[in-house]
Amino acid sequence: MWKQFLGKISRKSPKSGGGGGSPPAKSPPTRGGNGAEADLSASPPPPASPAPAGSGAETREDVFLRKLNICCVVFDFAAERGRDSPEVERKRQVLVSLVDCVSAAEEPLTEEMISGCVRMFAINLFRVFPPKVRSVASDEDEPFFDPSWYHLQVVYELLLRFVMSPVVDVKVARKYMDNSFISRLLDLFDSDDPRERECLKTVVHRVYGKFMGNRPFIRKAVSNIFYRFVFETDRHNGIAELLEVFGSVISGFARPLKEEHKLFLWKALIPLHKPKTVGLYLPQLTYCITQFIEKEPKLTGTVIRGLLKYWPVTNSQKEMMFLGELEEVLELTEMADFQKCAVPLFRRIAHCLNSSHFQVAERALFLWNNEHLFDLISQNRQVILPIIYPALERNARWHWNQSVLNVTMNVRKMFLDMDERLLLACQSNFQEEEEKRAASEERRRLVWERLEKNAAFRPVTGDISFAVPPTSAPLVAPTMT
Repeated sequence: MWKQFLGKISRKSPKSGGGGGSPPAKSPPTRGGNGAEADLSASPPPPASPAPAGSGAETREDVFLRKLNICCVVFDFAAERGRDSPEVERKRQVLVSLVDCVSAAEEPLTEEMISGCVRMFAINLFRVFPPKVRSVASDEDEPFFDPSWYHLQVVYELLLRFVMSPVVDVKVARKYMDNSFISRLLDLFDSDDPRERECLKTVVHRVYGKFMGNRPFIRKAVSNIFYRFVFETDRHNGIAELLEVFGSVISGFARPLKEEHKLFLWKALIPLHKPKTVGLYLPQLTYCITQFIEKEPKLTGTVIRGLLKYWPVTNSQKEMMFLGELEEVLELTEMADFQKCAVPLFRRIAHCLNSSHFQVAERALFLWNNEHLFDLISQNRQVILPIIYPALERNARWHWNQSVLNVTMNVRKMFLDMDERLLLACQSNFQEEEEKRAASEERRRLVWERLEKNAAFRPVTGDISFAVPPTSAPLVAPTMT
């Protein structure tokens, strides 16, 4: 097979003015549009001297390394203004041939071949993103497409085949795909190009599955990315993709969960509810959290306390998202865990019921349509109804939206059918509290009226003028005795 591969290479290689078999002279390296720079003066070795007659063709390793050196040249696509350059097309053809070579390889890759592959990946992929693109990016902007994707796409394909290939020795590959390489690979999730982030999802997932010794470091590195996003930068393009990767990782955690995994939930995932852009990745975040609860239902209390800690105060759209996630969490909640957090939880829900934003109030009332949650509430109505009833009564009396008023009356009817005696007791307590509040307001009003009347009719007495010393008074220096 390798003889056929070598013959194919020799037929495709352009003829040079020198001896047969040597590659054509390469153009000098340029700074790529992706920010990297290929240093060919240090990386590619000089072309091998022509083999003497009868000595045989180049070895498999020599051909492979020569092709890798060709791919270490990084082009500036912004300056090239397209893919018209023959060197650009030649590099892409060589990358495609490397993909086919790794996919069809039957013999293990040597350590030098593995080292050369990792080096080529680093030169092409690791780069500084354009700051002007990052500074103007917003939710409404169209996605940015990197012009160098013409080469990057094939490089990512080769990296994926390299990681998945059975002819790549994991122990040898770990020497070069070390923690530093993985950390820089994770930093690429901040790319503005959604195609690159999509490729990175698959690559990182395969790396996590194959390089088991690097798993703790990957979890720690991802946690650090989340920390910087939440508490420092408040901007990152790949949070949703990272959460998708970790959704499948969390589903593979063994039971019982390790303390390290629980800390990841509390210190990395829960704080992700704080940023104002949580809506961009909330489905992936909710999936990760529900995976934790399915693994260990006792974590429900931890999750609910975290939601209450970061509950939005002035953002109504974000509050509706929290109510939706809360419903998904409560569907997995068991009775014992629900009872521990029922009081602070329904105090927050009561506040949502009285929201002047009708969608928030309506979304909170729709929680009673969930059968599992309705069962939990009915079994704990002695605690929940006294907290909820004042909010229901205020909605029934004063809320401006007719839809909220109708749903409120339905919820009151549910409690009436559930426990009429308890509802009447709560109604009586509410009346007493309202009477006390009205009396207190009346006393406060009378006091203020008396103070205003006294201030309006009491004459001003006393001399409020200040004695000003005459300006012509001479200054006398103190005498010394």
